Formats: sequence, C-alpha cells, structure tokens
Amino acid sequence: MADNSLVHAPLAHWAQTRAHVVAIDDGQTQLTFAALHEAVLQQAEALQQCHAPATVFVDAQLSTVAQMVHFLAIISSGRCAAVSDPDWPAAVQQTVQDAFPQNPATPSAPTPTSPFYIGFTSGSTGTPKGFRRHHQSWTESLRVCLDTFGPDAASCVLAPGRFSHSLFLFGMVLGLWSGAGVVVQARFSAPRMVDTLRSGRTPCLVAVPSQLLLMLELAARRKLAPIEGVRLILISGARWMRDRTAALQALFPNARIVEFYGASETSFMAWMDADASAPAQTVGKPFSNVEIDIRHPQPPLGIGPIFVRSPMLFMDYVGPQVDHTAALREGEWLSVRDMGYLDAQGRLCLVGRENRMLVTQGKNLFPEEVEAVLMRCPDIAHASVQGIPDPIRGQQVVALVNTASDLNAPQLIALCRTHLESYKIPKRFIACAPWPLTASGKTDHAALSLLLQHTLRDEISTPC
Repeated sequence: MADNSLVHAPLAHWAQTRAHVVAIDDGQTQLTFAALHEAVLQQAEALQQCHAPATVFVDAQLSTVAQMVHFLAIISSGRCAAVSDPDWPAAVQQTVQDAFPQNPATPSAPTPTSPFYIGFTSGSTGTPKGFRRHHQSWTESLRVCLDTFGPDAASCVLAPGRFSHSLFLFGMVLGLWSGAGVVVQARFSAPRMVDTLRSGRTPCLVAVPSQLLLMLELAARRKLAPIEGVRLILISGARWMRDRTAALQALFPNARIVEFYGASETSFMAWMDADASAPAQTVGKPFSNVEIDIRHPQPPLGIGPIFVRSPMLFMDYVGPQVDHTAALREGEWLSVRDMGYLDAQGRLCLVGRENRMLVTQGKNLFPEEVEAVLMRCPDIAHASVQGIPDPIRGQQVVALVNTASDLNAPQLIALCRTHLESYKIPKRFIACAPWPLTASGKTDHAALSLLLQHTLRDEISTPC
C-alpha cells in the first residue's frame, strides 16, 4: 500500500510495484518509476550533503523531466521547492530569490503540515507573489480528484503546459501520484497535443481553455476524425467558452468534460460537467471536502464575498512585497475576494473579483460578465472591461479588445444587447495590440487600465 501522507511518498511504492512503467515522458526523455525514484534519492542526498537552504528554487532552465526530478528531490529532503517562471527577467528572478534566506539548513523529516511548494502569481502590481502550500493541502486535492472523477483520473495524464504553472504541475503530480504516469509538453503545440491524445497513451487531459480552442481550430482546419481514447478532460485556469462544448465533445466523443473552479490559495472549490446550456456564471457544486459560505449577501441574487473552508487551503503569502490583504482569513475560512452567490440548486455562481467591480448608473457591474459576452465573438481573442470617470454615470463602461479583424463596434453592441442589461453595455470599444498578459498567461487588466489612462490623457481615439 502506497503511503499517501506526503506528496512524494507514493513514488517509492510505485518504484517497487511499477518499476518499468514510464513515470514521465517529454517526448525526448523517458524515466520509469524506478529510474525516477533513484534519481530523486540521489539528488535529495546531495541536497542534504551540501546543507541546502530550507527553500530551494527549482532550476527553471532545466527540461520539464529534470525539473520534476529536482522538485521531488527538494521536497523529499524535507525542504520547500520554489517554482519560478523561466520568462522572468534576471533582475526579477534575483529579487524574488533574495527574499528567501540562503543560510544552510538541515531540516527534519517532512510531515503533512510541512511546507513543500511555493508557486508564484503575477500579483496586482506585476511583482511575483509567492503562495506557500503544505503537503496535506495537495494530498487532499489529489485524493478528492480521484474520488470525484474515478478511474479515469487515475489514468496516464497529458499535462501540456509549463512546470511553473500550478495547474500543469498538479496534473503532472496527479499522474505520478496515481502510478499511471504523465506525458508533459513544456512548449505547447496543438499538433503534438492531438498526436499524443490520438495515440491512446493519455486518457486524461488537463488543459486551459485557450489550448482547447487552438486544438479545435486545428481539428476543424484539418478535418480531423474524432479521438476515441480520451476519457476525461479537466479544464481550469480561466472560464471555458461553453458554446464550444459541443465541438469539443464531438472531437472527444468518449470523454467526460469537466470544468472546475479554484485558486492558487484554495485549490479545488467547485466543479461541474461542461454544459453549454448552463448559465455563464455557474461554476458548479462544491467538492465533497469543501464548504462554501457567501458573506453579507446582497439582494436580489444574494451576491457577496465567497468564503471557503477545506483541508486544501494554502499556508500564506511569501516573497518580496507581500500583500497579505490579497486573501482574507476569518478563522478557518478563506476568501480570495471573489464575489458570487449560490443558486437554487446549491451551485456556486461566480460574478467576478471584488477589486474589479464597477459602479455605473448606481448599479454594481462585474467586468467578467461583459468580457464573457464579448468573447462569444469569434474575432475577439481577449477582452478587458474597464471603468473611467463619468460625471453622470459615475463610471463609464469601456471595453478594450484584442481582435483578429477590424473593430466592429456596432456588431459588439448588438451582441451585448442580446445578453446584457443596457447599463452593462460598453459605451466605447478600443482595439488593442499587442495584448499584455501576466506571467501565468492571463489578461493583465492592471496594465490595460494604465494603457487606457494614457489613451484618454492624450485624447487618442484611434486604436491603442
């Protein structure tokens, strides 16, 4: 029986019982469970011998396979593995590393509540913000994933994303945890992703919506036949465009398509089977080990800050310029300042971030709702809804869009009128390219807000 109390613990069991099964494969290098375990033991011993510090940064310049060996060695030595982004400028990398003590350490044996992982988000200022997790927060996440989604979640995983992205790191660890193995793809390629899935090696796919959309475009362009071997698709990282669910199901006719909602600080919160007819704001029912509470609900829907209680919550923020107010703790409860409500079926509905809420014409508006409507337009790749001062409305609603064609404001207004109340419809549309993204690949709304301010200040009415 595998020891499941620590993130790395099952590896020793699989090295004995599944020694010759491929544990991790990046298309160039394959390591069996036995070889992976041996490499981890050797590197862990080297860390002990040199009295490495309590927090060790995984070398972001290594291959994904080598990063996984380094990661597992760090945590099995009782230390905490910090995972940075290889695209950080050298000065940012140095600033972040300098925030962690480099004095030698001889840590004690890890326990379920020992810190094992520090990931980074871009933060509201663009400065990388570290979030620290202990073993139990991930072992509980892995357990509830397998319990909820069954044997298909315990099959070989395709994780086609960077090691520094916590969703893909979780997918990689899931494949190692279950003993089924993982295929990784550090640099995303839709054709390689399709080839891997068609091979039948990876019945479980962990992906973000943008990857799935690129794969659907490729499938339509090449008139690809359905891929029969995929059994489970787990989608997170951003809102899934549900109007594409039918196309995704047609490409993967035997797959269960699941959306889940969570955060770096909370892990899993809610999930649902992808349903094109579901309201856009619905993100599903809480996982079995999660409790949801909406504080200070406001009529008519009962919208308020979303609080969560579960064994999967993070420990704290760490690193340079830590903003401890980014998440709000009240006893055992945590809020990442998302706003939402529970519908009549007990499903969580997400309306947006508290700090992005606009007030226009005396009413609250969450930009995420408008952005989701704009993204229904096939020519819109990205959207960011912002508010600018307005002496009559309080704030005027402005939409910045990244479009593949000429900006067609009348078409976008007509689209909005179909789905939105009149006060939510942007009064102005601005085309913007290039489109700023955060380190995790999401729209950088703060950068776009500054860009909009410059556009208005300079009285530029042409695209930015």
